[in-house]
Amino acid sequence: MSRDVEFLAADVPVSEAAVMMGELEVGAVPVGTADRLEGVVTDRDILYRVVAKGLDCSVVRVREVMTRPVFACGEDDSVQAAMDLMASHHIRRMPVRDAQGLVVGWITLGDLSRRLLLDSGHLQQALREVTEEPA
Repeated sequence: MSRDVEFLAADVPVSEAAVMMGELEVGAVPVGTADRLEGVVTDRDILYRVVAKGLDCSVVRVREVMTRPVFACGEDDSVQAAMDLMASHHIRRMPVRDAQGLVVGWITLGDLSRRLLLDSGHLQQALREVTEEPA
């Protein structure tokens, strides 16, 4: 997970969220604060709830299009528990909370994929076999 979490206020225009996502090179940003998470705005929220409807992204506020409720895992949860939660709710990214409920990190499918690849000797060997030139 990444411990560097940037938050966005719910009352800012969607255009500001899009600019922030572009600058950070991320597909989602949590809305609110570490101790008061209100939602998550994703690139898909912006695409389907603003752009596809022809709305003005400088007028529409993040709170109007953000995804709620927010599903989060705990910082002590296993990788499997995080994957199960993401799969069951069809989400690609989610916040990680500490024991007090504060957002202390952010985990993505990419993070999980990298971890699984590093932990799997069988998968690494299969990838080597597929990518090696024949002798």
